[in-house]
Parts: sequence; C-alpha cells; structure tokens
Amino acid sequence: MRFSVIPSMFGITRMKFLFIIVPITLLLIYVFVTFVKILLDSHEDLYDTPADRDRYRKTLAPRPLTPKLVPVIDLELPDDHSTERSSKQKEIRKAFLHAWNCYKRYAWGRDELKPVSKGWIDWMGLGLTIVDSLDTLWIMGLKDEFRIARNWVADNLTFARDADLQLFEVVIRELGGLLSAYHLSGDQVFLTKAIQLGNALLPCLKLENGIPCTRINLRHGFPTFGSISTAEVGSIEMELRELSRSSNIAVFEKVAQDITSHLHRMRKLDSLVPAYINPNGNFMRTASITVGPSADSYYEYLLKQWIQTGKKHDWLRNDYLKAVDGIKKHLLRFSPRSGLAYVGSYSDWYSRHFRTVMEHLACFFPGTLALGVLHGLDPSHLNLAENLTKTCYKMYEKSEVRLAPEAVSFGTQSYHQDFQFILAVAQNVLRPETVESLFYMYLATQDEKYRQWGWQIFKAFEKHSRVEGGYAGISSVLAKTPSHIDKMESFFLAETLKYLYLLFSDSQDVLSIRHFVFNTEAHLLPIHDS
Repeated sequence: MRFSVIPSMFGITRMKFLFIIVPITLLLIYVFVTFVKILLDSHEDLYDTPADRDRYRKTLAPRPLTPKLVPVIDLELPDDHSTERSSKQKEIRKAFLHAWNCYKRYAWGRDELKPVSKGWIDWMGLGLTIVDSLDTLWIMGLKDEFRIARNWVADNLTFARDADLQLFEVVIRELGGLLSAYHLSGDQVFLTKAIQLGNALLPCLKLENGIPCTRINLRHGFPTFGSISTAEVGSIEMELRELSRSSNIAVFEKVAQDITSHLHRMRKLDSLVPAYINPNGNFMRTASITVGPSADSYYEYLLKQWIQTGKKHDWLRNDYLKAVDGIKKHLLRFSPRSGLAYVGSYSDWYSRHFRTVMEHLACFFPGTLALGVLHGLDPSHLNLAENLTKTCYKMYEKSEVRLAPEAVSFGTQSYHQDFQFILAVAQNVLRPETVESLFYMYLATQDEKYRQWGWQIFKAFEKHSRVEGGYAGISSVLAKTPSHIDKMESFFLAETLKYLYLLFSDSQDVLSIRHFVFNTEAHLLPIHDS
C-alpha cells in the first residue's frame, strides 16, 4: 500500500498527517521506551524458588574450619587502670561504659538497646552490639568487659537465624567486628567464628551478573538477588579479602576481586556512580548520583582497598582519584553567604538535576580525603577536606541542641544564612561520620580546632542524648527540649565513641595508619604488603 493512500483512508489530509499524527506517534513511542527503561531499572528478579535453593545448596563446597594462622599485630594498649589517657579520653570512656552497662543490663545478647523503655531490638539476631563493640572495648583497655564479650561470642554466637538478613550489614558489622577483634587480641575464637560466618554467606557470594545477593537466610542458605545499592556492592570487599588472608581460604578474596573488577568496568559519569544497580548488573540510570546514602562507602572503599593491599593496585587508586575529580566537577558547590563547601547530588543520570541537599552521611568524605593525603595522595585534597569538615561541624553548631540533623538544604540562595534545616529529617541518630572526619583531619593537620569541635559534639551528646537507660537519638535537633528516639544504634559504640576516643589520643602510633585501615563500621583491618 502506498504512503499517499494512508491519510485518505482515514479522512485526513497529508499535511495534518505529517504535522499532527506523526509527532503524536513519536511522542507515544518515546514515552513507552522511557517507561520500559524505568521498569527495567527498578525490576527485582528474585531467585528463591525451590529449584534455585536446591541449586545453591549443591554449589556449596565444604570449607576447612581450621585456618592457617597469620601473624597478629601485637598492640600494647592501656589496661583498665592506665594513667596514660587524657582527661577527655577518660570522660569518653565513662560514656562508653554507661552505654555498655545499660546494654548489658537491659539487652544482653540482643542486637540493640532501647534506652528509653529499657528494652531491646533484634533485627539480626547476632548479638550485634556485642560484636560491634569488641574492638572498642579492647582499644579503651576494658579488658574485663572484653573477656565477657569474648565468652558470649564463644558460647552463644551462631549463624542460624531463620530470617532474611542484609548481606552488607552482616559483613561490615559482624564479619568486620570479628576480624578486628582477632587481629587486636590474637584470640582464635574470633577467627573461627568469622570463618563460620563466611561459610554461611557463601550462597550470597555466587555472583549473578557480577553482583552479590541483597539478602540471605543464614539458616537455610537461601539468597535473594535483585536491585541493590552501589554502596552495598562496593563495601564488602575489604572484609572478604581479609577473611581469605587470615584463614588461607581463597574463595572470599576471589569474590572480592570479581566484584571490584566488575564495578571498575562499568560505565560511569566522570567516575561517579548511580546509587543503585539492577539485577542485570548494570547501573540504574534513574537512580540518584550522590556521595551520600546508597553510594557513600563505594568511594571510601576505592581508597581503602588500595591501602589495604599495600598500594599495589594502581587502578584502585586511579578510580578513587578520578572519582574525587568527578565529585568536584559535578557535585561540589559553595554557599553564597560565606562560601561553605558542600556536596549535593544529581536526581538521576538523564536529567542531572542538581539537588542542594547535603546528608550527614556524606560527612565521611572529608575524612577519606584526609586519609588519602596521609597516604601520599594529592595534598590539595586537604584544602577541600578542611572546607567540607567545617561545613559538617556547622550542621552541629547551628542547631538548637548542637547536634546535627540527617540532612540540611543549601537550596535557598540567601545571604542571611548558609543552609536551612529540613523538618522532615531533623533527627539525630548518634551518627559517626563527622567525628570520623575530625579524627582524620587532626591526624593530617595536628590542628587543635578539630579536637575542640569533637569535644563540643561529645558534650552535646552527653547533655541531650544520655538517658538513664543508655544513649538515645534525638527526634528533632531544632527543639530546645527534644524528645528521644528509643534506640541506641550499635554504631554509636562501634564508631562514634571510638573515633572520639582516638581523636584525643596522645599516642597516635598505637593504632598507626601504617598498620591498619578502618572499614566503614570503624573495625580495624591490617594493611598487607600486596
């Protein structure tokens, strides 16, 4: 049928056909294609049928539980009665003991404490606060409490929870905590438990399209594959690698290398990554591009993996340096009032609409920049780190209770204030990112202002977060007398108080960055020669 006949069949002129019908048709095709892209990006393909479960069981080969021991770094840390601590360290140690003793009294063996109601929360069923606190107990010289925690791990910690657990959280908190305790104390029980946990996670590490599963049932070994955040994919490699090197079981490091290599090959926007990866192993272009939630520790682990492996993998260093350049090019902005540096985000890959919100989670970034400088990378990064650390501290200083909210907005171009608080995210949940950066900034500069800022933050926690039953989050940092959130996050003991304690250490060589690198939960992993 000839083209000229088509319009006449429907009673319309060729002119109307060309200028009305054709554009509308093309528009509908575009809308349909866009919808399909979004659908593919967000589709979750769950591999948990009986046939899949049977297949995963059959792929699991038995692993030895008697590891080849590697040398343990012997650290002579202060004992319970040491006089070497600074006065501020002693106060922080007292705060930790208050939190720890309340956990022991009201929530022992459970994941986390409810400090207001004096109850407990079990979302992992793995004694999370105990395992997360092991290395903090050791570092603070609380040897009697460490032995109590060690005995609980030896006698009670099992990996048979009949529930779907998030792989990322299990790895960074539980596996990282066990490995750190092993290397600090040399106690074999921690390595044995770490190997048992690694074996239980193996079904999750049978990579589908280059990525691990999102969740796993430890009792039955059932993994769930689907869309997953980039941070979850890019922030388990250090722990897996260390498990292989401590145990001489190669499979875990191979998985770590395969995941890192896959991420390295993926197409990025000037080395920046969307916050989510779809089940096909590709970035979701509709996801945000950010240094904050769901992407943060991906960037952190580019640098820290390079350090962990003896700075032998240049491509990890180069990926990190290119990512920093990408962040400076696309996401770095300055407030018009006083030039405060902040990092925002793109709403998605396609539109690249800039969002002027900076999350507290992004406050890890200046500390990472400072760590890179401490390991010989571009010294100009320290200037950016100083500016961003100042912004992060301002989030605390400008609030009613001197504690930072989850996020602030730089959206209103005002010469009267640098940023605005957002009512919907005005809570403080005892996060560690800013004090982590203060720790690294003090190491890099020896500038006393970072200790002063850290002490102000600690005093605010003492004034507003300390309750009879422990430490609680704040529902709004904008209220003069805020109500409390009935949860004491395990990372308050694992990270926040640990970094504050180390910030005031007068003997920084005790935990030298030449020997250790912290994982994203502040657990110490040794640096290897290769």
